[in-house]
Amino acid sequence: MSQPALYLLCFVVLLTAVAAFQDLRTGLISNRIVLFGATIGLTLSWASAAYGGGCTGLLGALGLSLLGAALVGAVPLLLYRAGGIGGGDVKLLAAVGGVLGPYVGLEAELYAFSLTVLYAPARLLWEGKLLASMRTIGLMIIVPLTPRRARKPEVQPVELTSFRFGPAIFLGVLLAAAVRLSSLT
Repeated sequence: MSQPALYLLCFVVLLTAVAAFQDLRTGLISNRIVLFGATIGLTLSWASAAYGGGCTGLLGALGLSLLGAALVGAVPLLLYRAGGIGGGDVKLLAAVGGVLGPYVGLEAELYAFSLTVLYAPARLLWEGKLLASMRTIGLMIIVPLTPRRARKPEVQPVELTSFRFGPAIFLGVLLAAAVRLSSLT
C-alpha cells in the first residue's frame, strides 16, 4: 500500500468516525460532512494519481472513483428507496466508494452490513422485540407476493425498529483499514 493510499484510508476512517458520531447524536448524517469529506478525499486521491501517473493516472483514478461510488452506492440506494436506510448513509457509502475505490469500498460496505446483521437481532432480543420483528419481516416479504384483494393491511411504521447505520459504516471502514494495514506486516 502506497503512502498516499494510507493517508486516504486514514482520512476516510476519520470522516466516517465524525459521521458516526453525528448519526448517534442526531439520527442524521449531515450533507456538509459527506460533501466536505468527499471533496477533500477525491481531491487528494486525484492529485496523488496525477502526480504519480500524469494524465493517465488521473483518468484511471477518475474512472475508479466513479466506479467505486456507483458500485458501493447501488445497494444502499435500493435500500433507501425501500425505506430501509437513510439518505445520509447512502451518500456516505458512495463517498467512501468514490474515495477508496470499488475494492476497498465494497469491502467496507460488506463489513458494515455484516456487523448490522449481527447487531440487530441481539438488540431486538435485548429489547424483547425479536419475535414481533420477525413477524413484521415475514409480512413485508409475503404481503407483496399475495394477490391485492387477499392482502391484509400494510405493515405499520410503528412496528418497524430503526438502527443508526453510521456507526456500522465507521466500523466497516475501520475493519477494511485494519485488514489493509495487517497485510503490510
